Amino acid sequence: MLRAPFPLRSLRDVPLLGSWIHRLSHHLVPADVKIWAQIEAGPAQGLWLELNPRTGQNYLRGKVELAVQRVLAERLRPGMTVYDLGANIGLFSLLAARLVGATGKVVSFEPDPGVAARLRRNIARNAFANITVVESGVWSESGPRGFFASNLSSPDRGVGSFLPDINGSATTLIPCVSLDDFVRSAPPPDAIKCDVEGAEAEVFRSAEKLLRARRPWIVCEMHSQPASNAVQDQLRPLGYSFEPIDEHHLLASPLAPPVSDGVSHV
Repeated sequence: MLRAPFPLRSLRDVPLLGSWIHRLSHHLVPADVKIWAQIEAGPAQGLWLELNPRTGQNYLRGKVELAVQRVLAERLRPGMTVYDLGANIGLFSLLAARLVGATGKVVSFEPDPGVAARLRRNIARNAFANITVVESGVWSESGPRGFFASNLSSPDRGVGSFLPDINGSATTLIPCVSLDDFVRSAPPPDAIKCDVEGAEAEVFRSAEKLLRARRPWIVCEMHSQPASNAVQDQLRPLGYSFEPIDEHHLLASPLAPPVSDGVSHV
């Protein structure tokens, strides 16, 4: 299905017919089926991903969060260090790794063990040596925390959360780390991509030292208006300005350069 000609694949976008095809695909293609496919368009064109045939169409076409892809392509430079919070299967980690080059670094945080394994396979398939996978969540304090995994019937399992799930999903204790703790023994970021399913305020609550010292720019998915307001209230006193890049993503840019050359001074 992924490798079918584009006109055939595009039938999924046709009203009514697309819905029927979507339902049929759930019966024909199990959630655990994966194939390797190369992204056909967009900033991530040419990267390989392990995709499920019935859910990977937008990845294949290069349309997944295209505004975020473009921000990374426009702003990342060789030698930069990027933190990908909520890396999922690695689209943005892979794109960032290509953009920052061999002299740069990408640190990919992914708490779900199954998704993290798939992330590692995608990294290996693209032969990137500049990505480090941290199988951990990011939170306001370091230590284990209950993780609500996404529905196992979903092939991509991209919506697990450390916030309570209204559907009552089972919870598992998963390691978490605060950013201020993490950078004590790791290179601090020049840029942060954040997609943590509504926990954005918790992530940045314990990152003040890092944000004051390193001044990374941040592109963050906002899952609600209250979450967006909370993050802006946290970052504004630290000297950040804000720009929406699409309906669900906010770009936070520092108004001043770093006050030091690293977090060792914070």
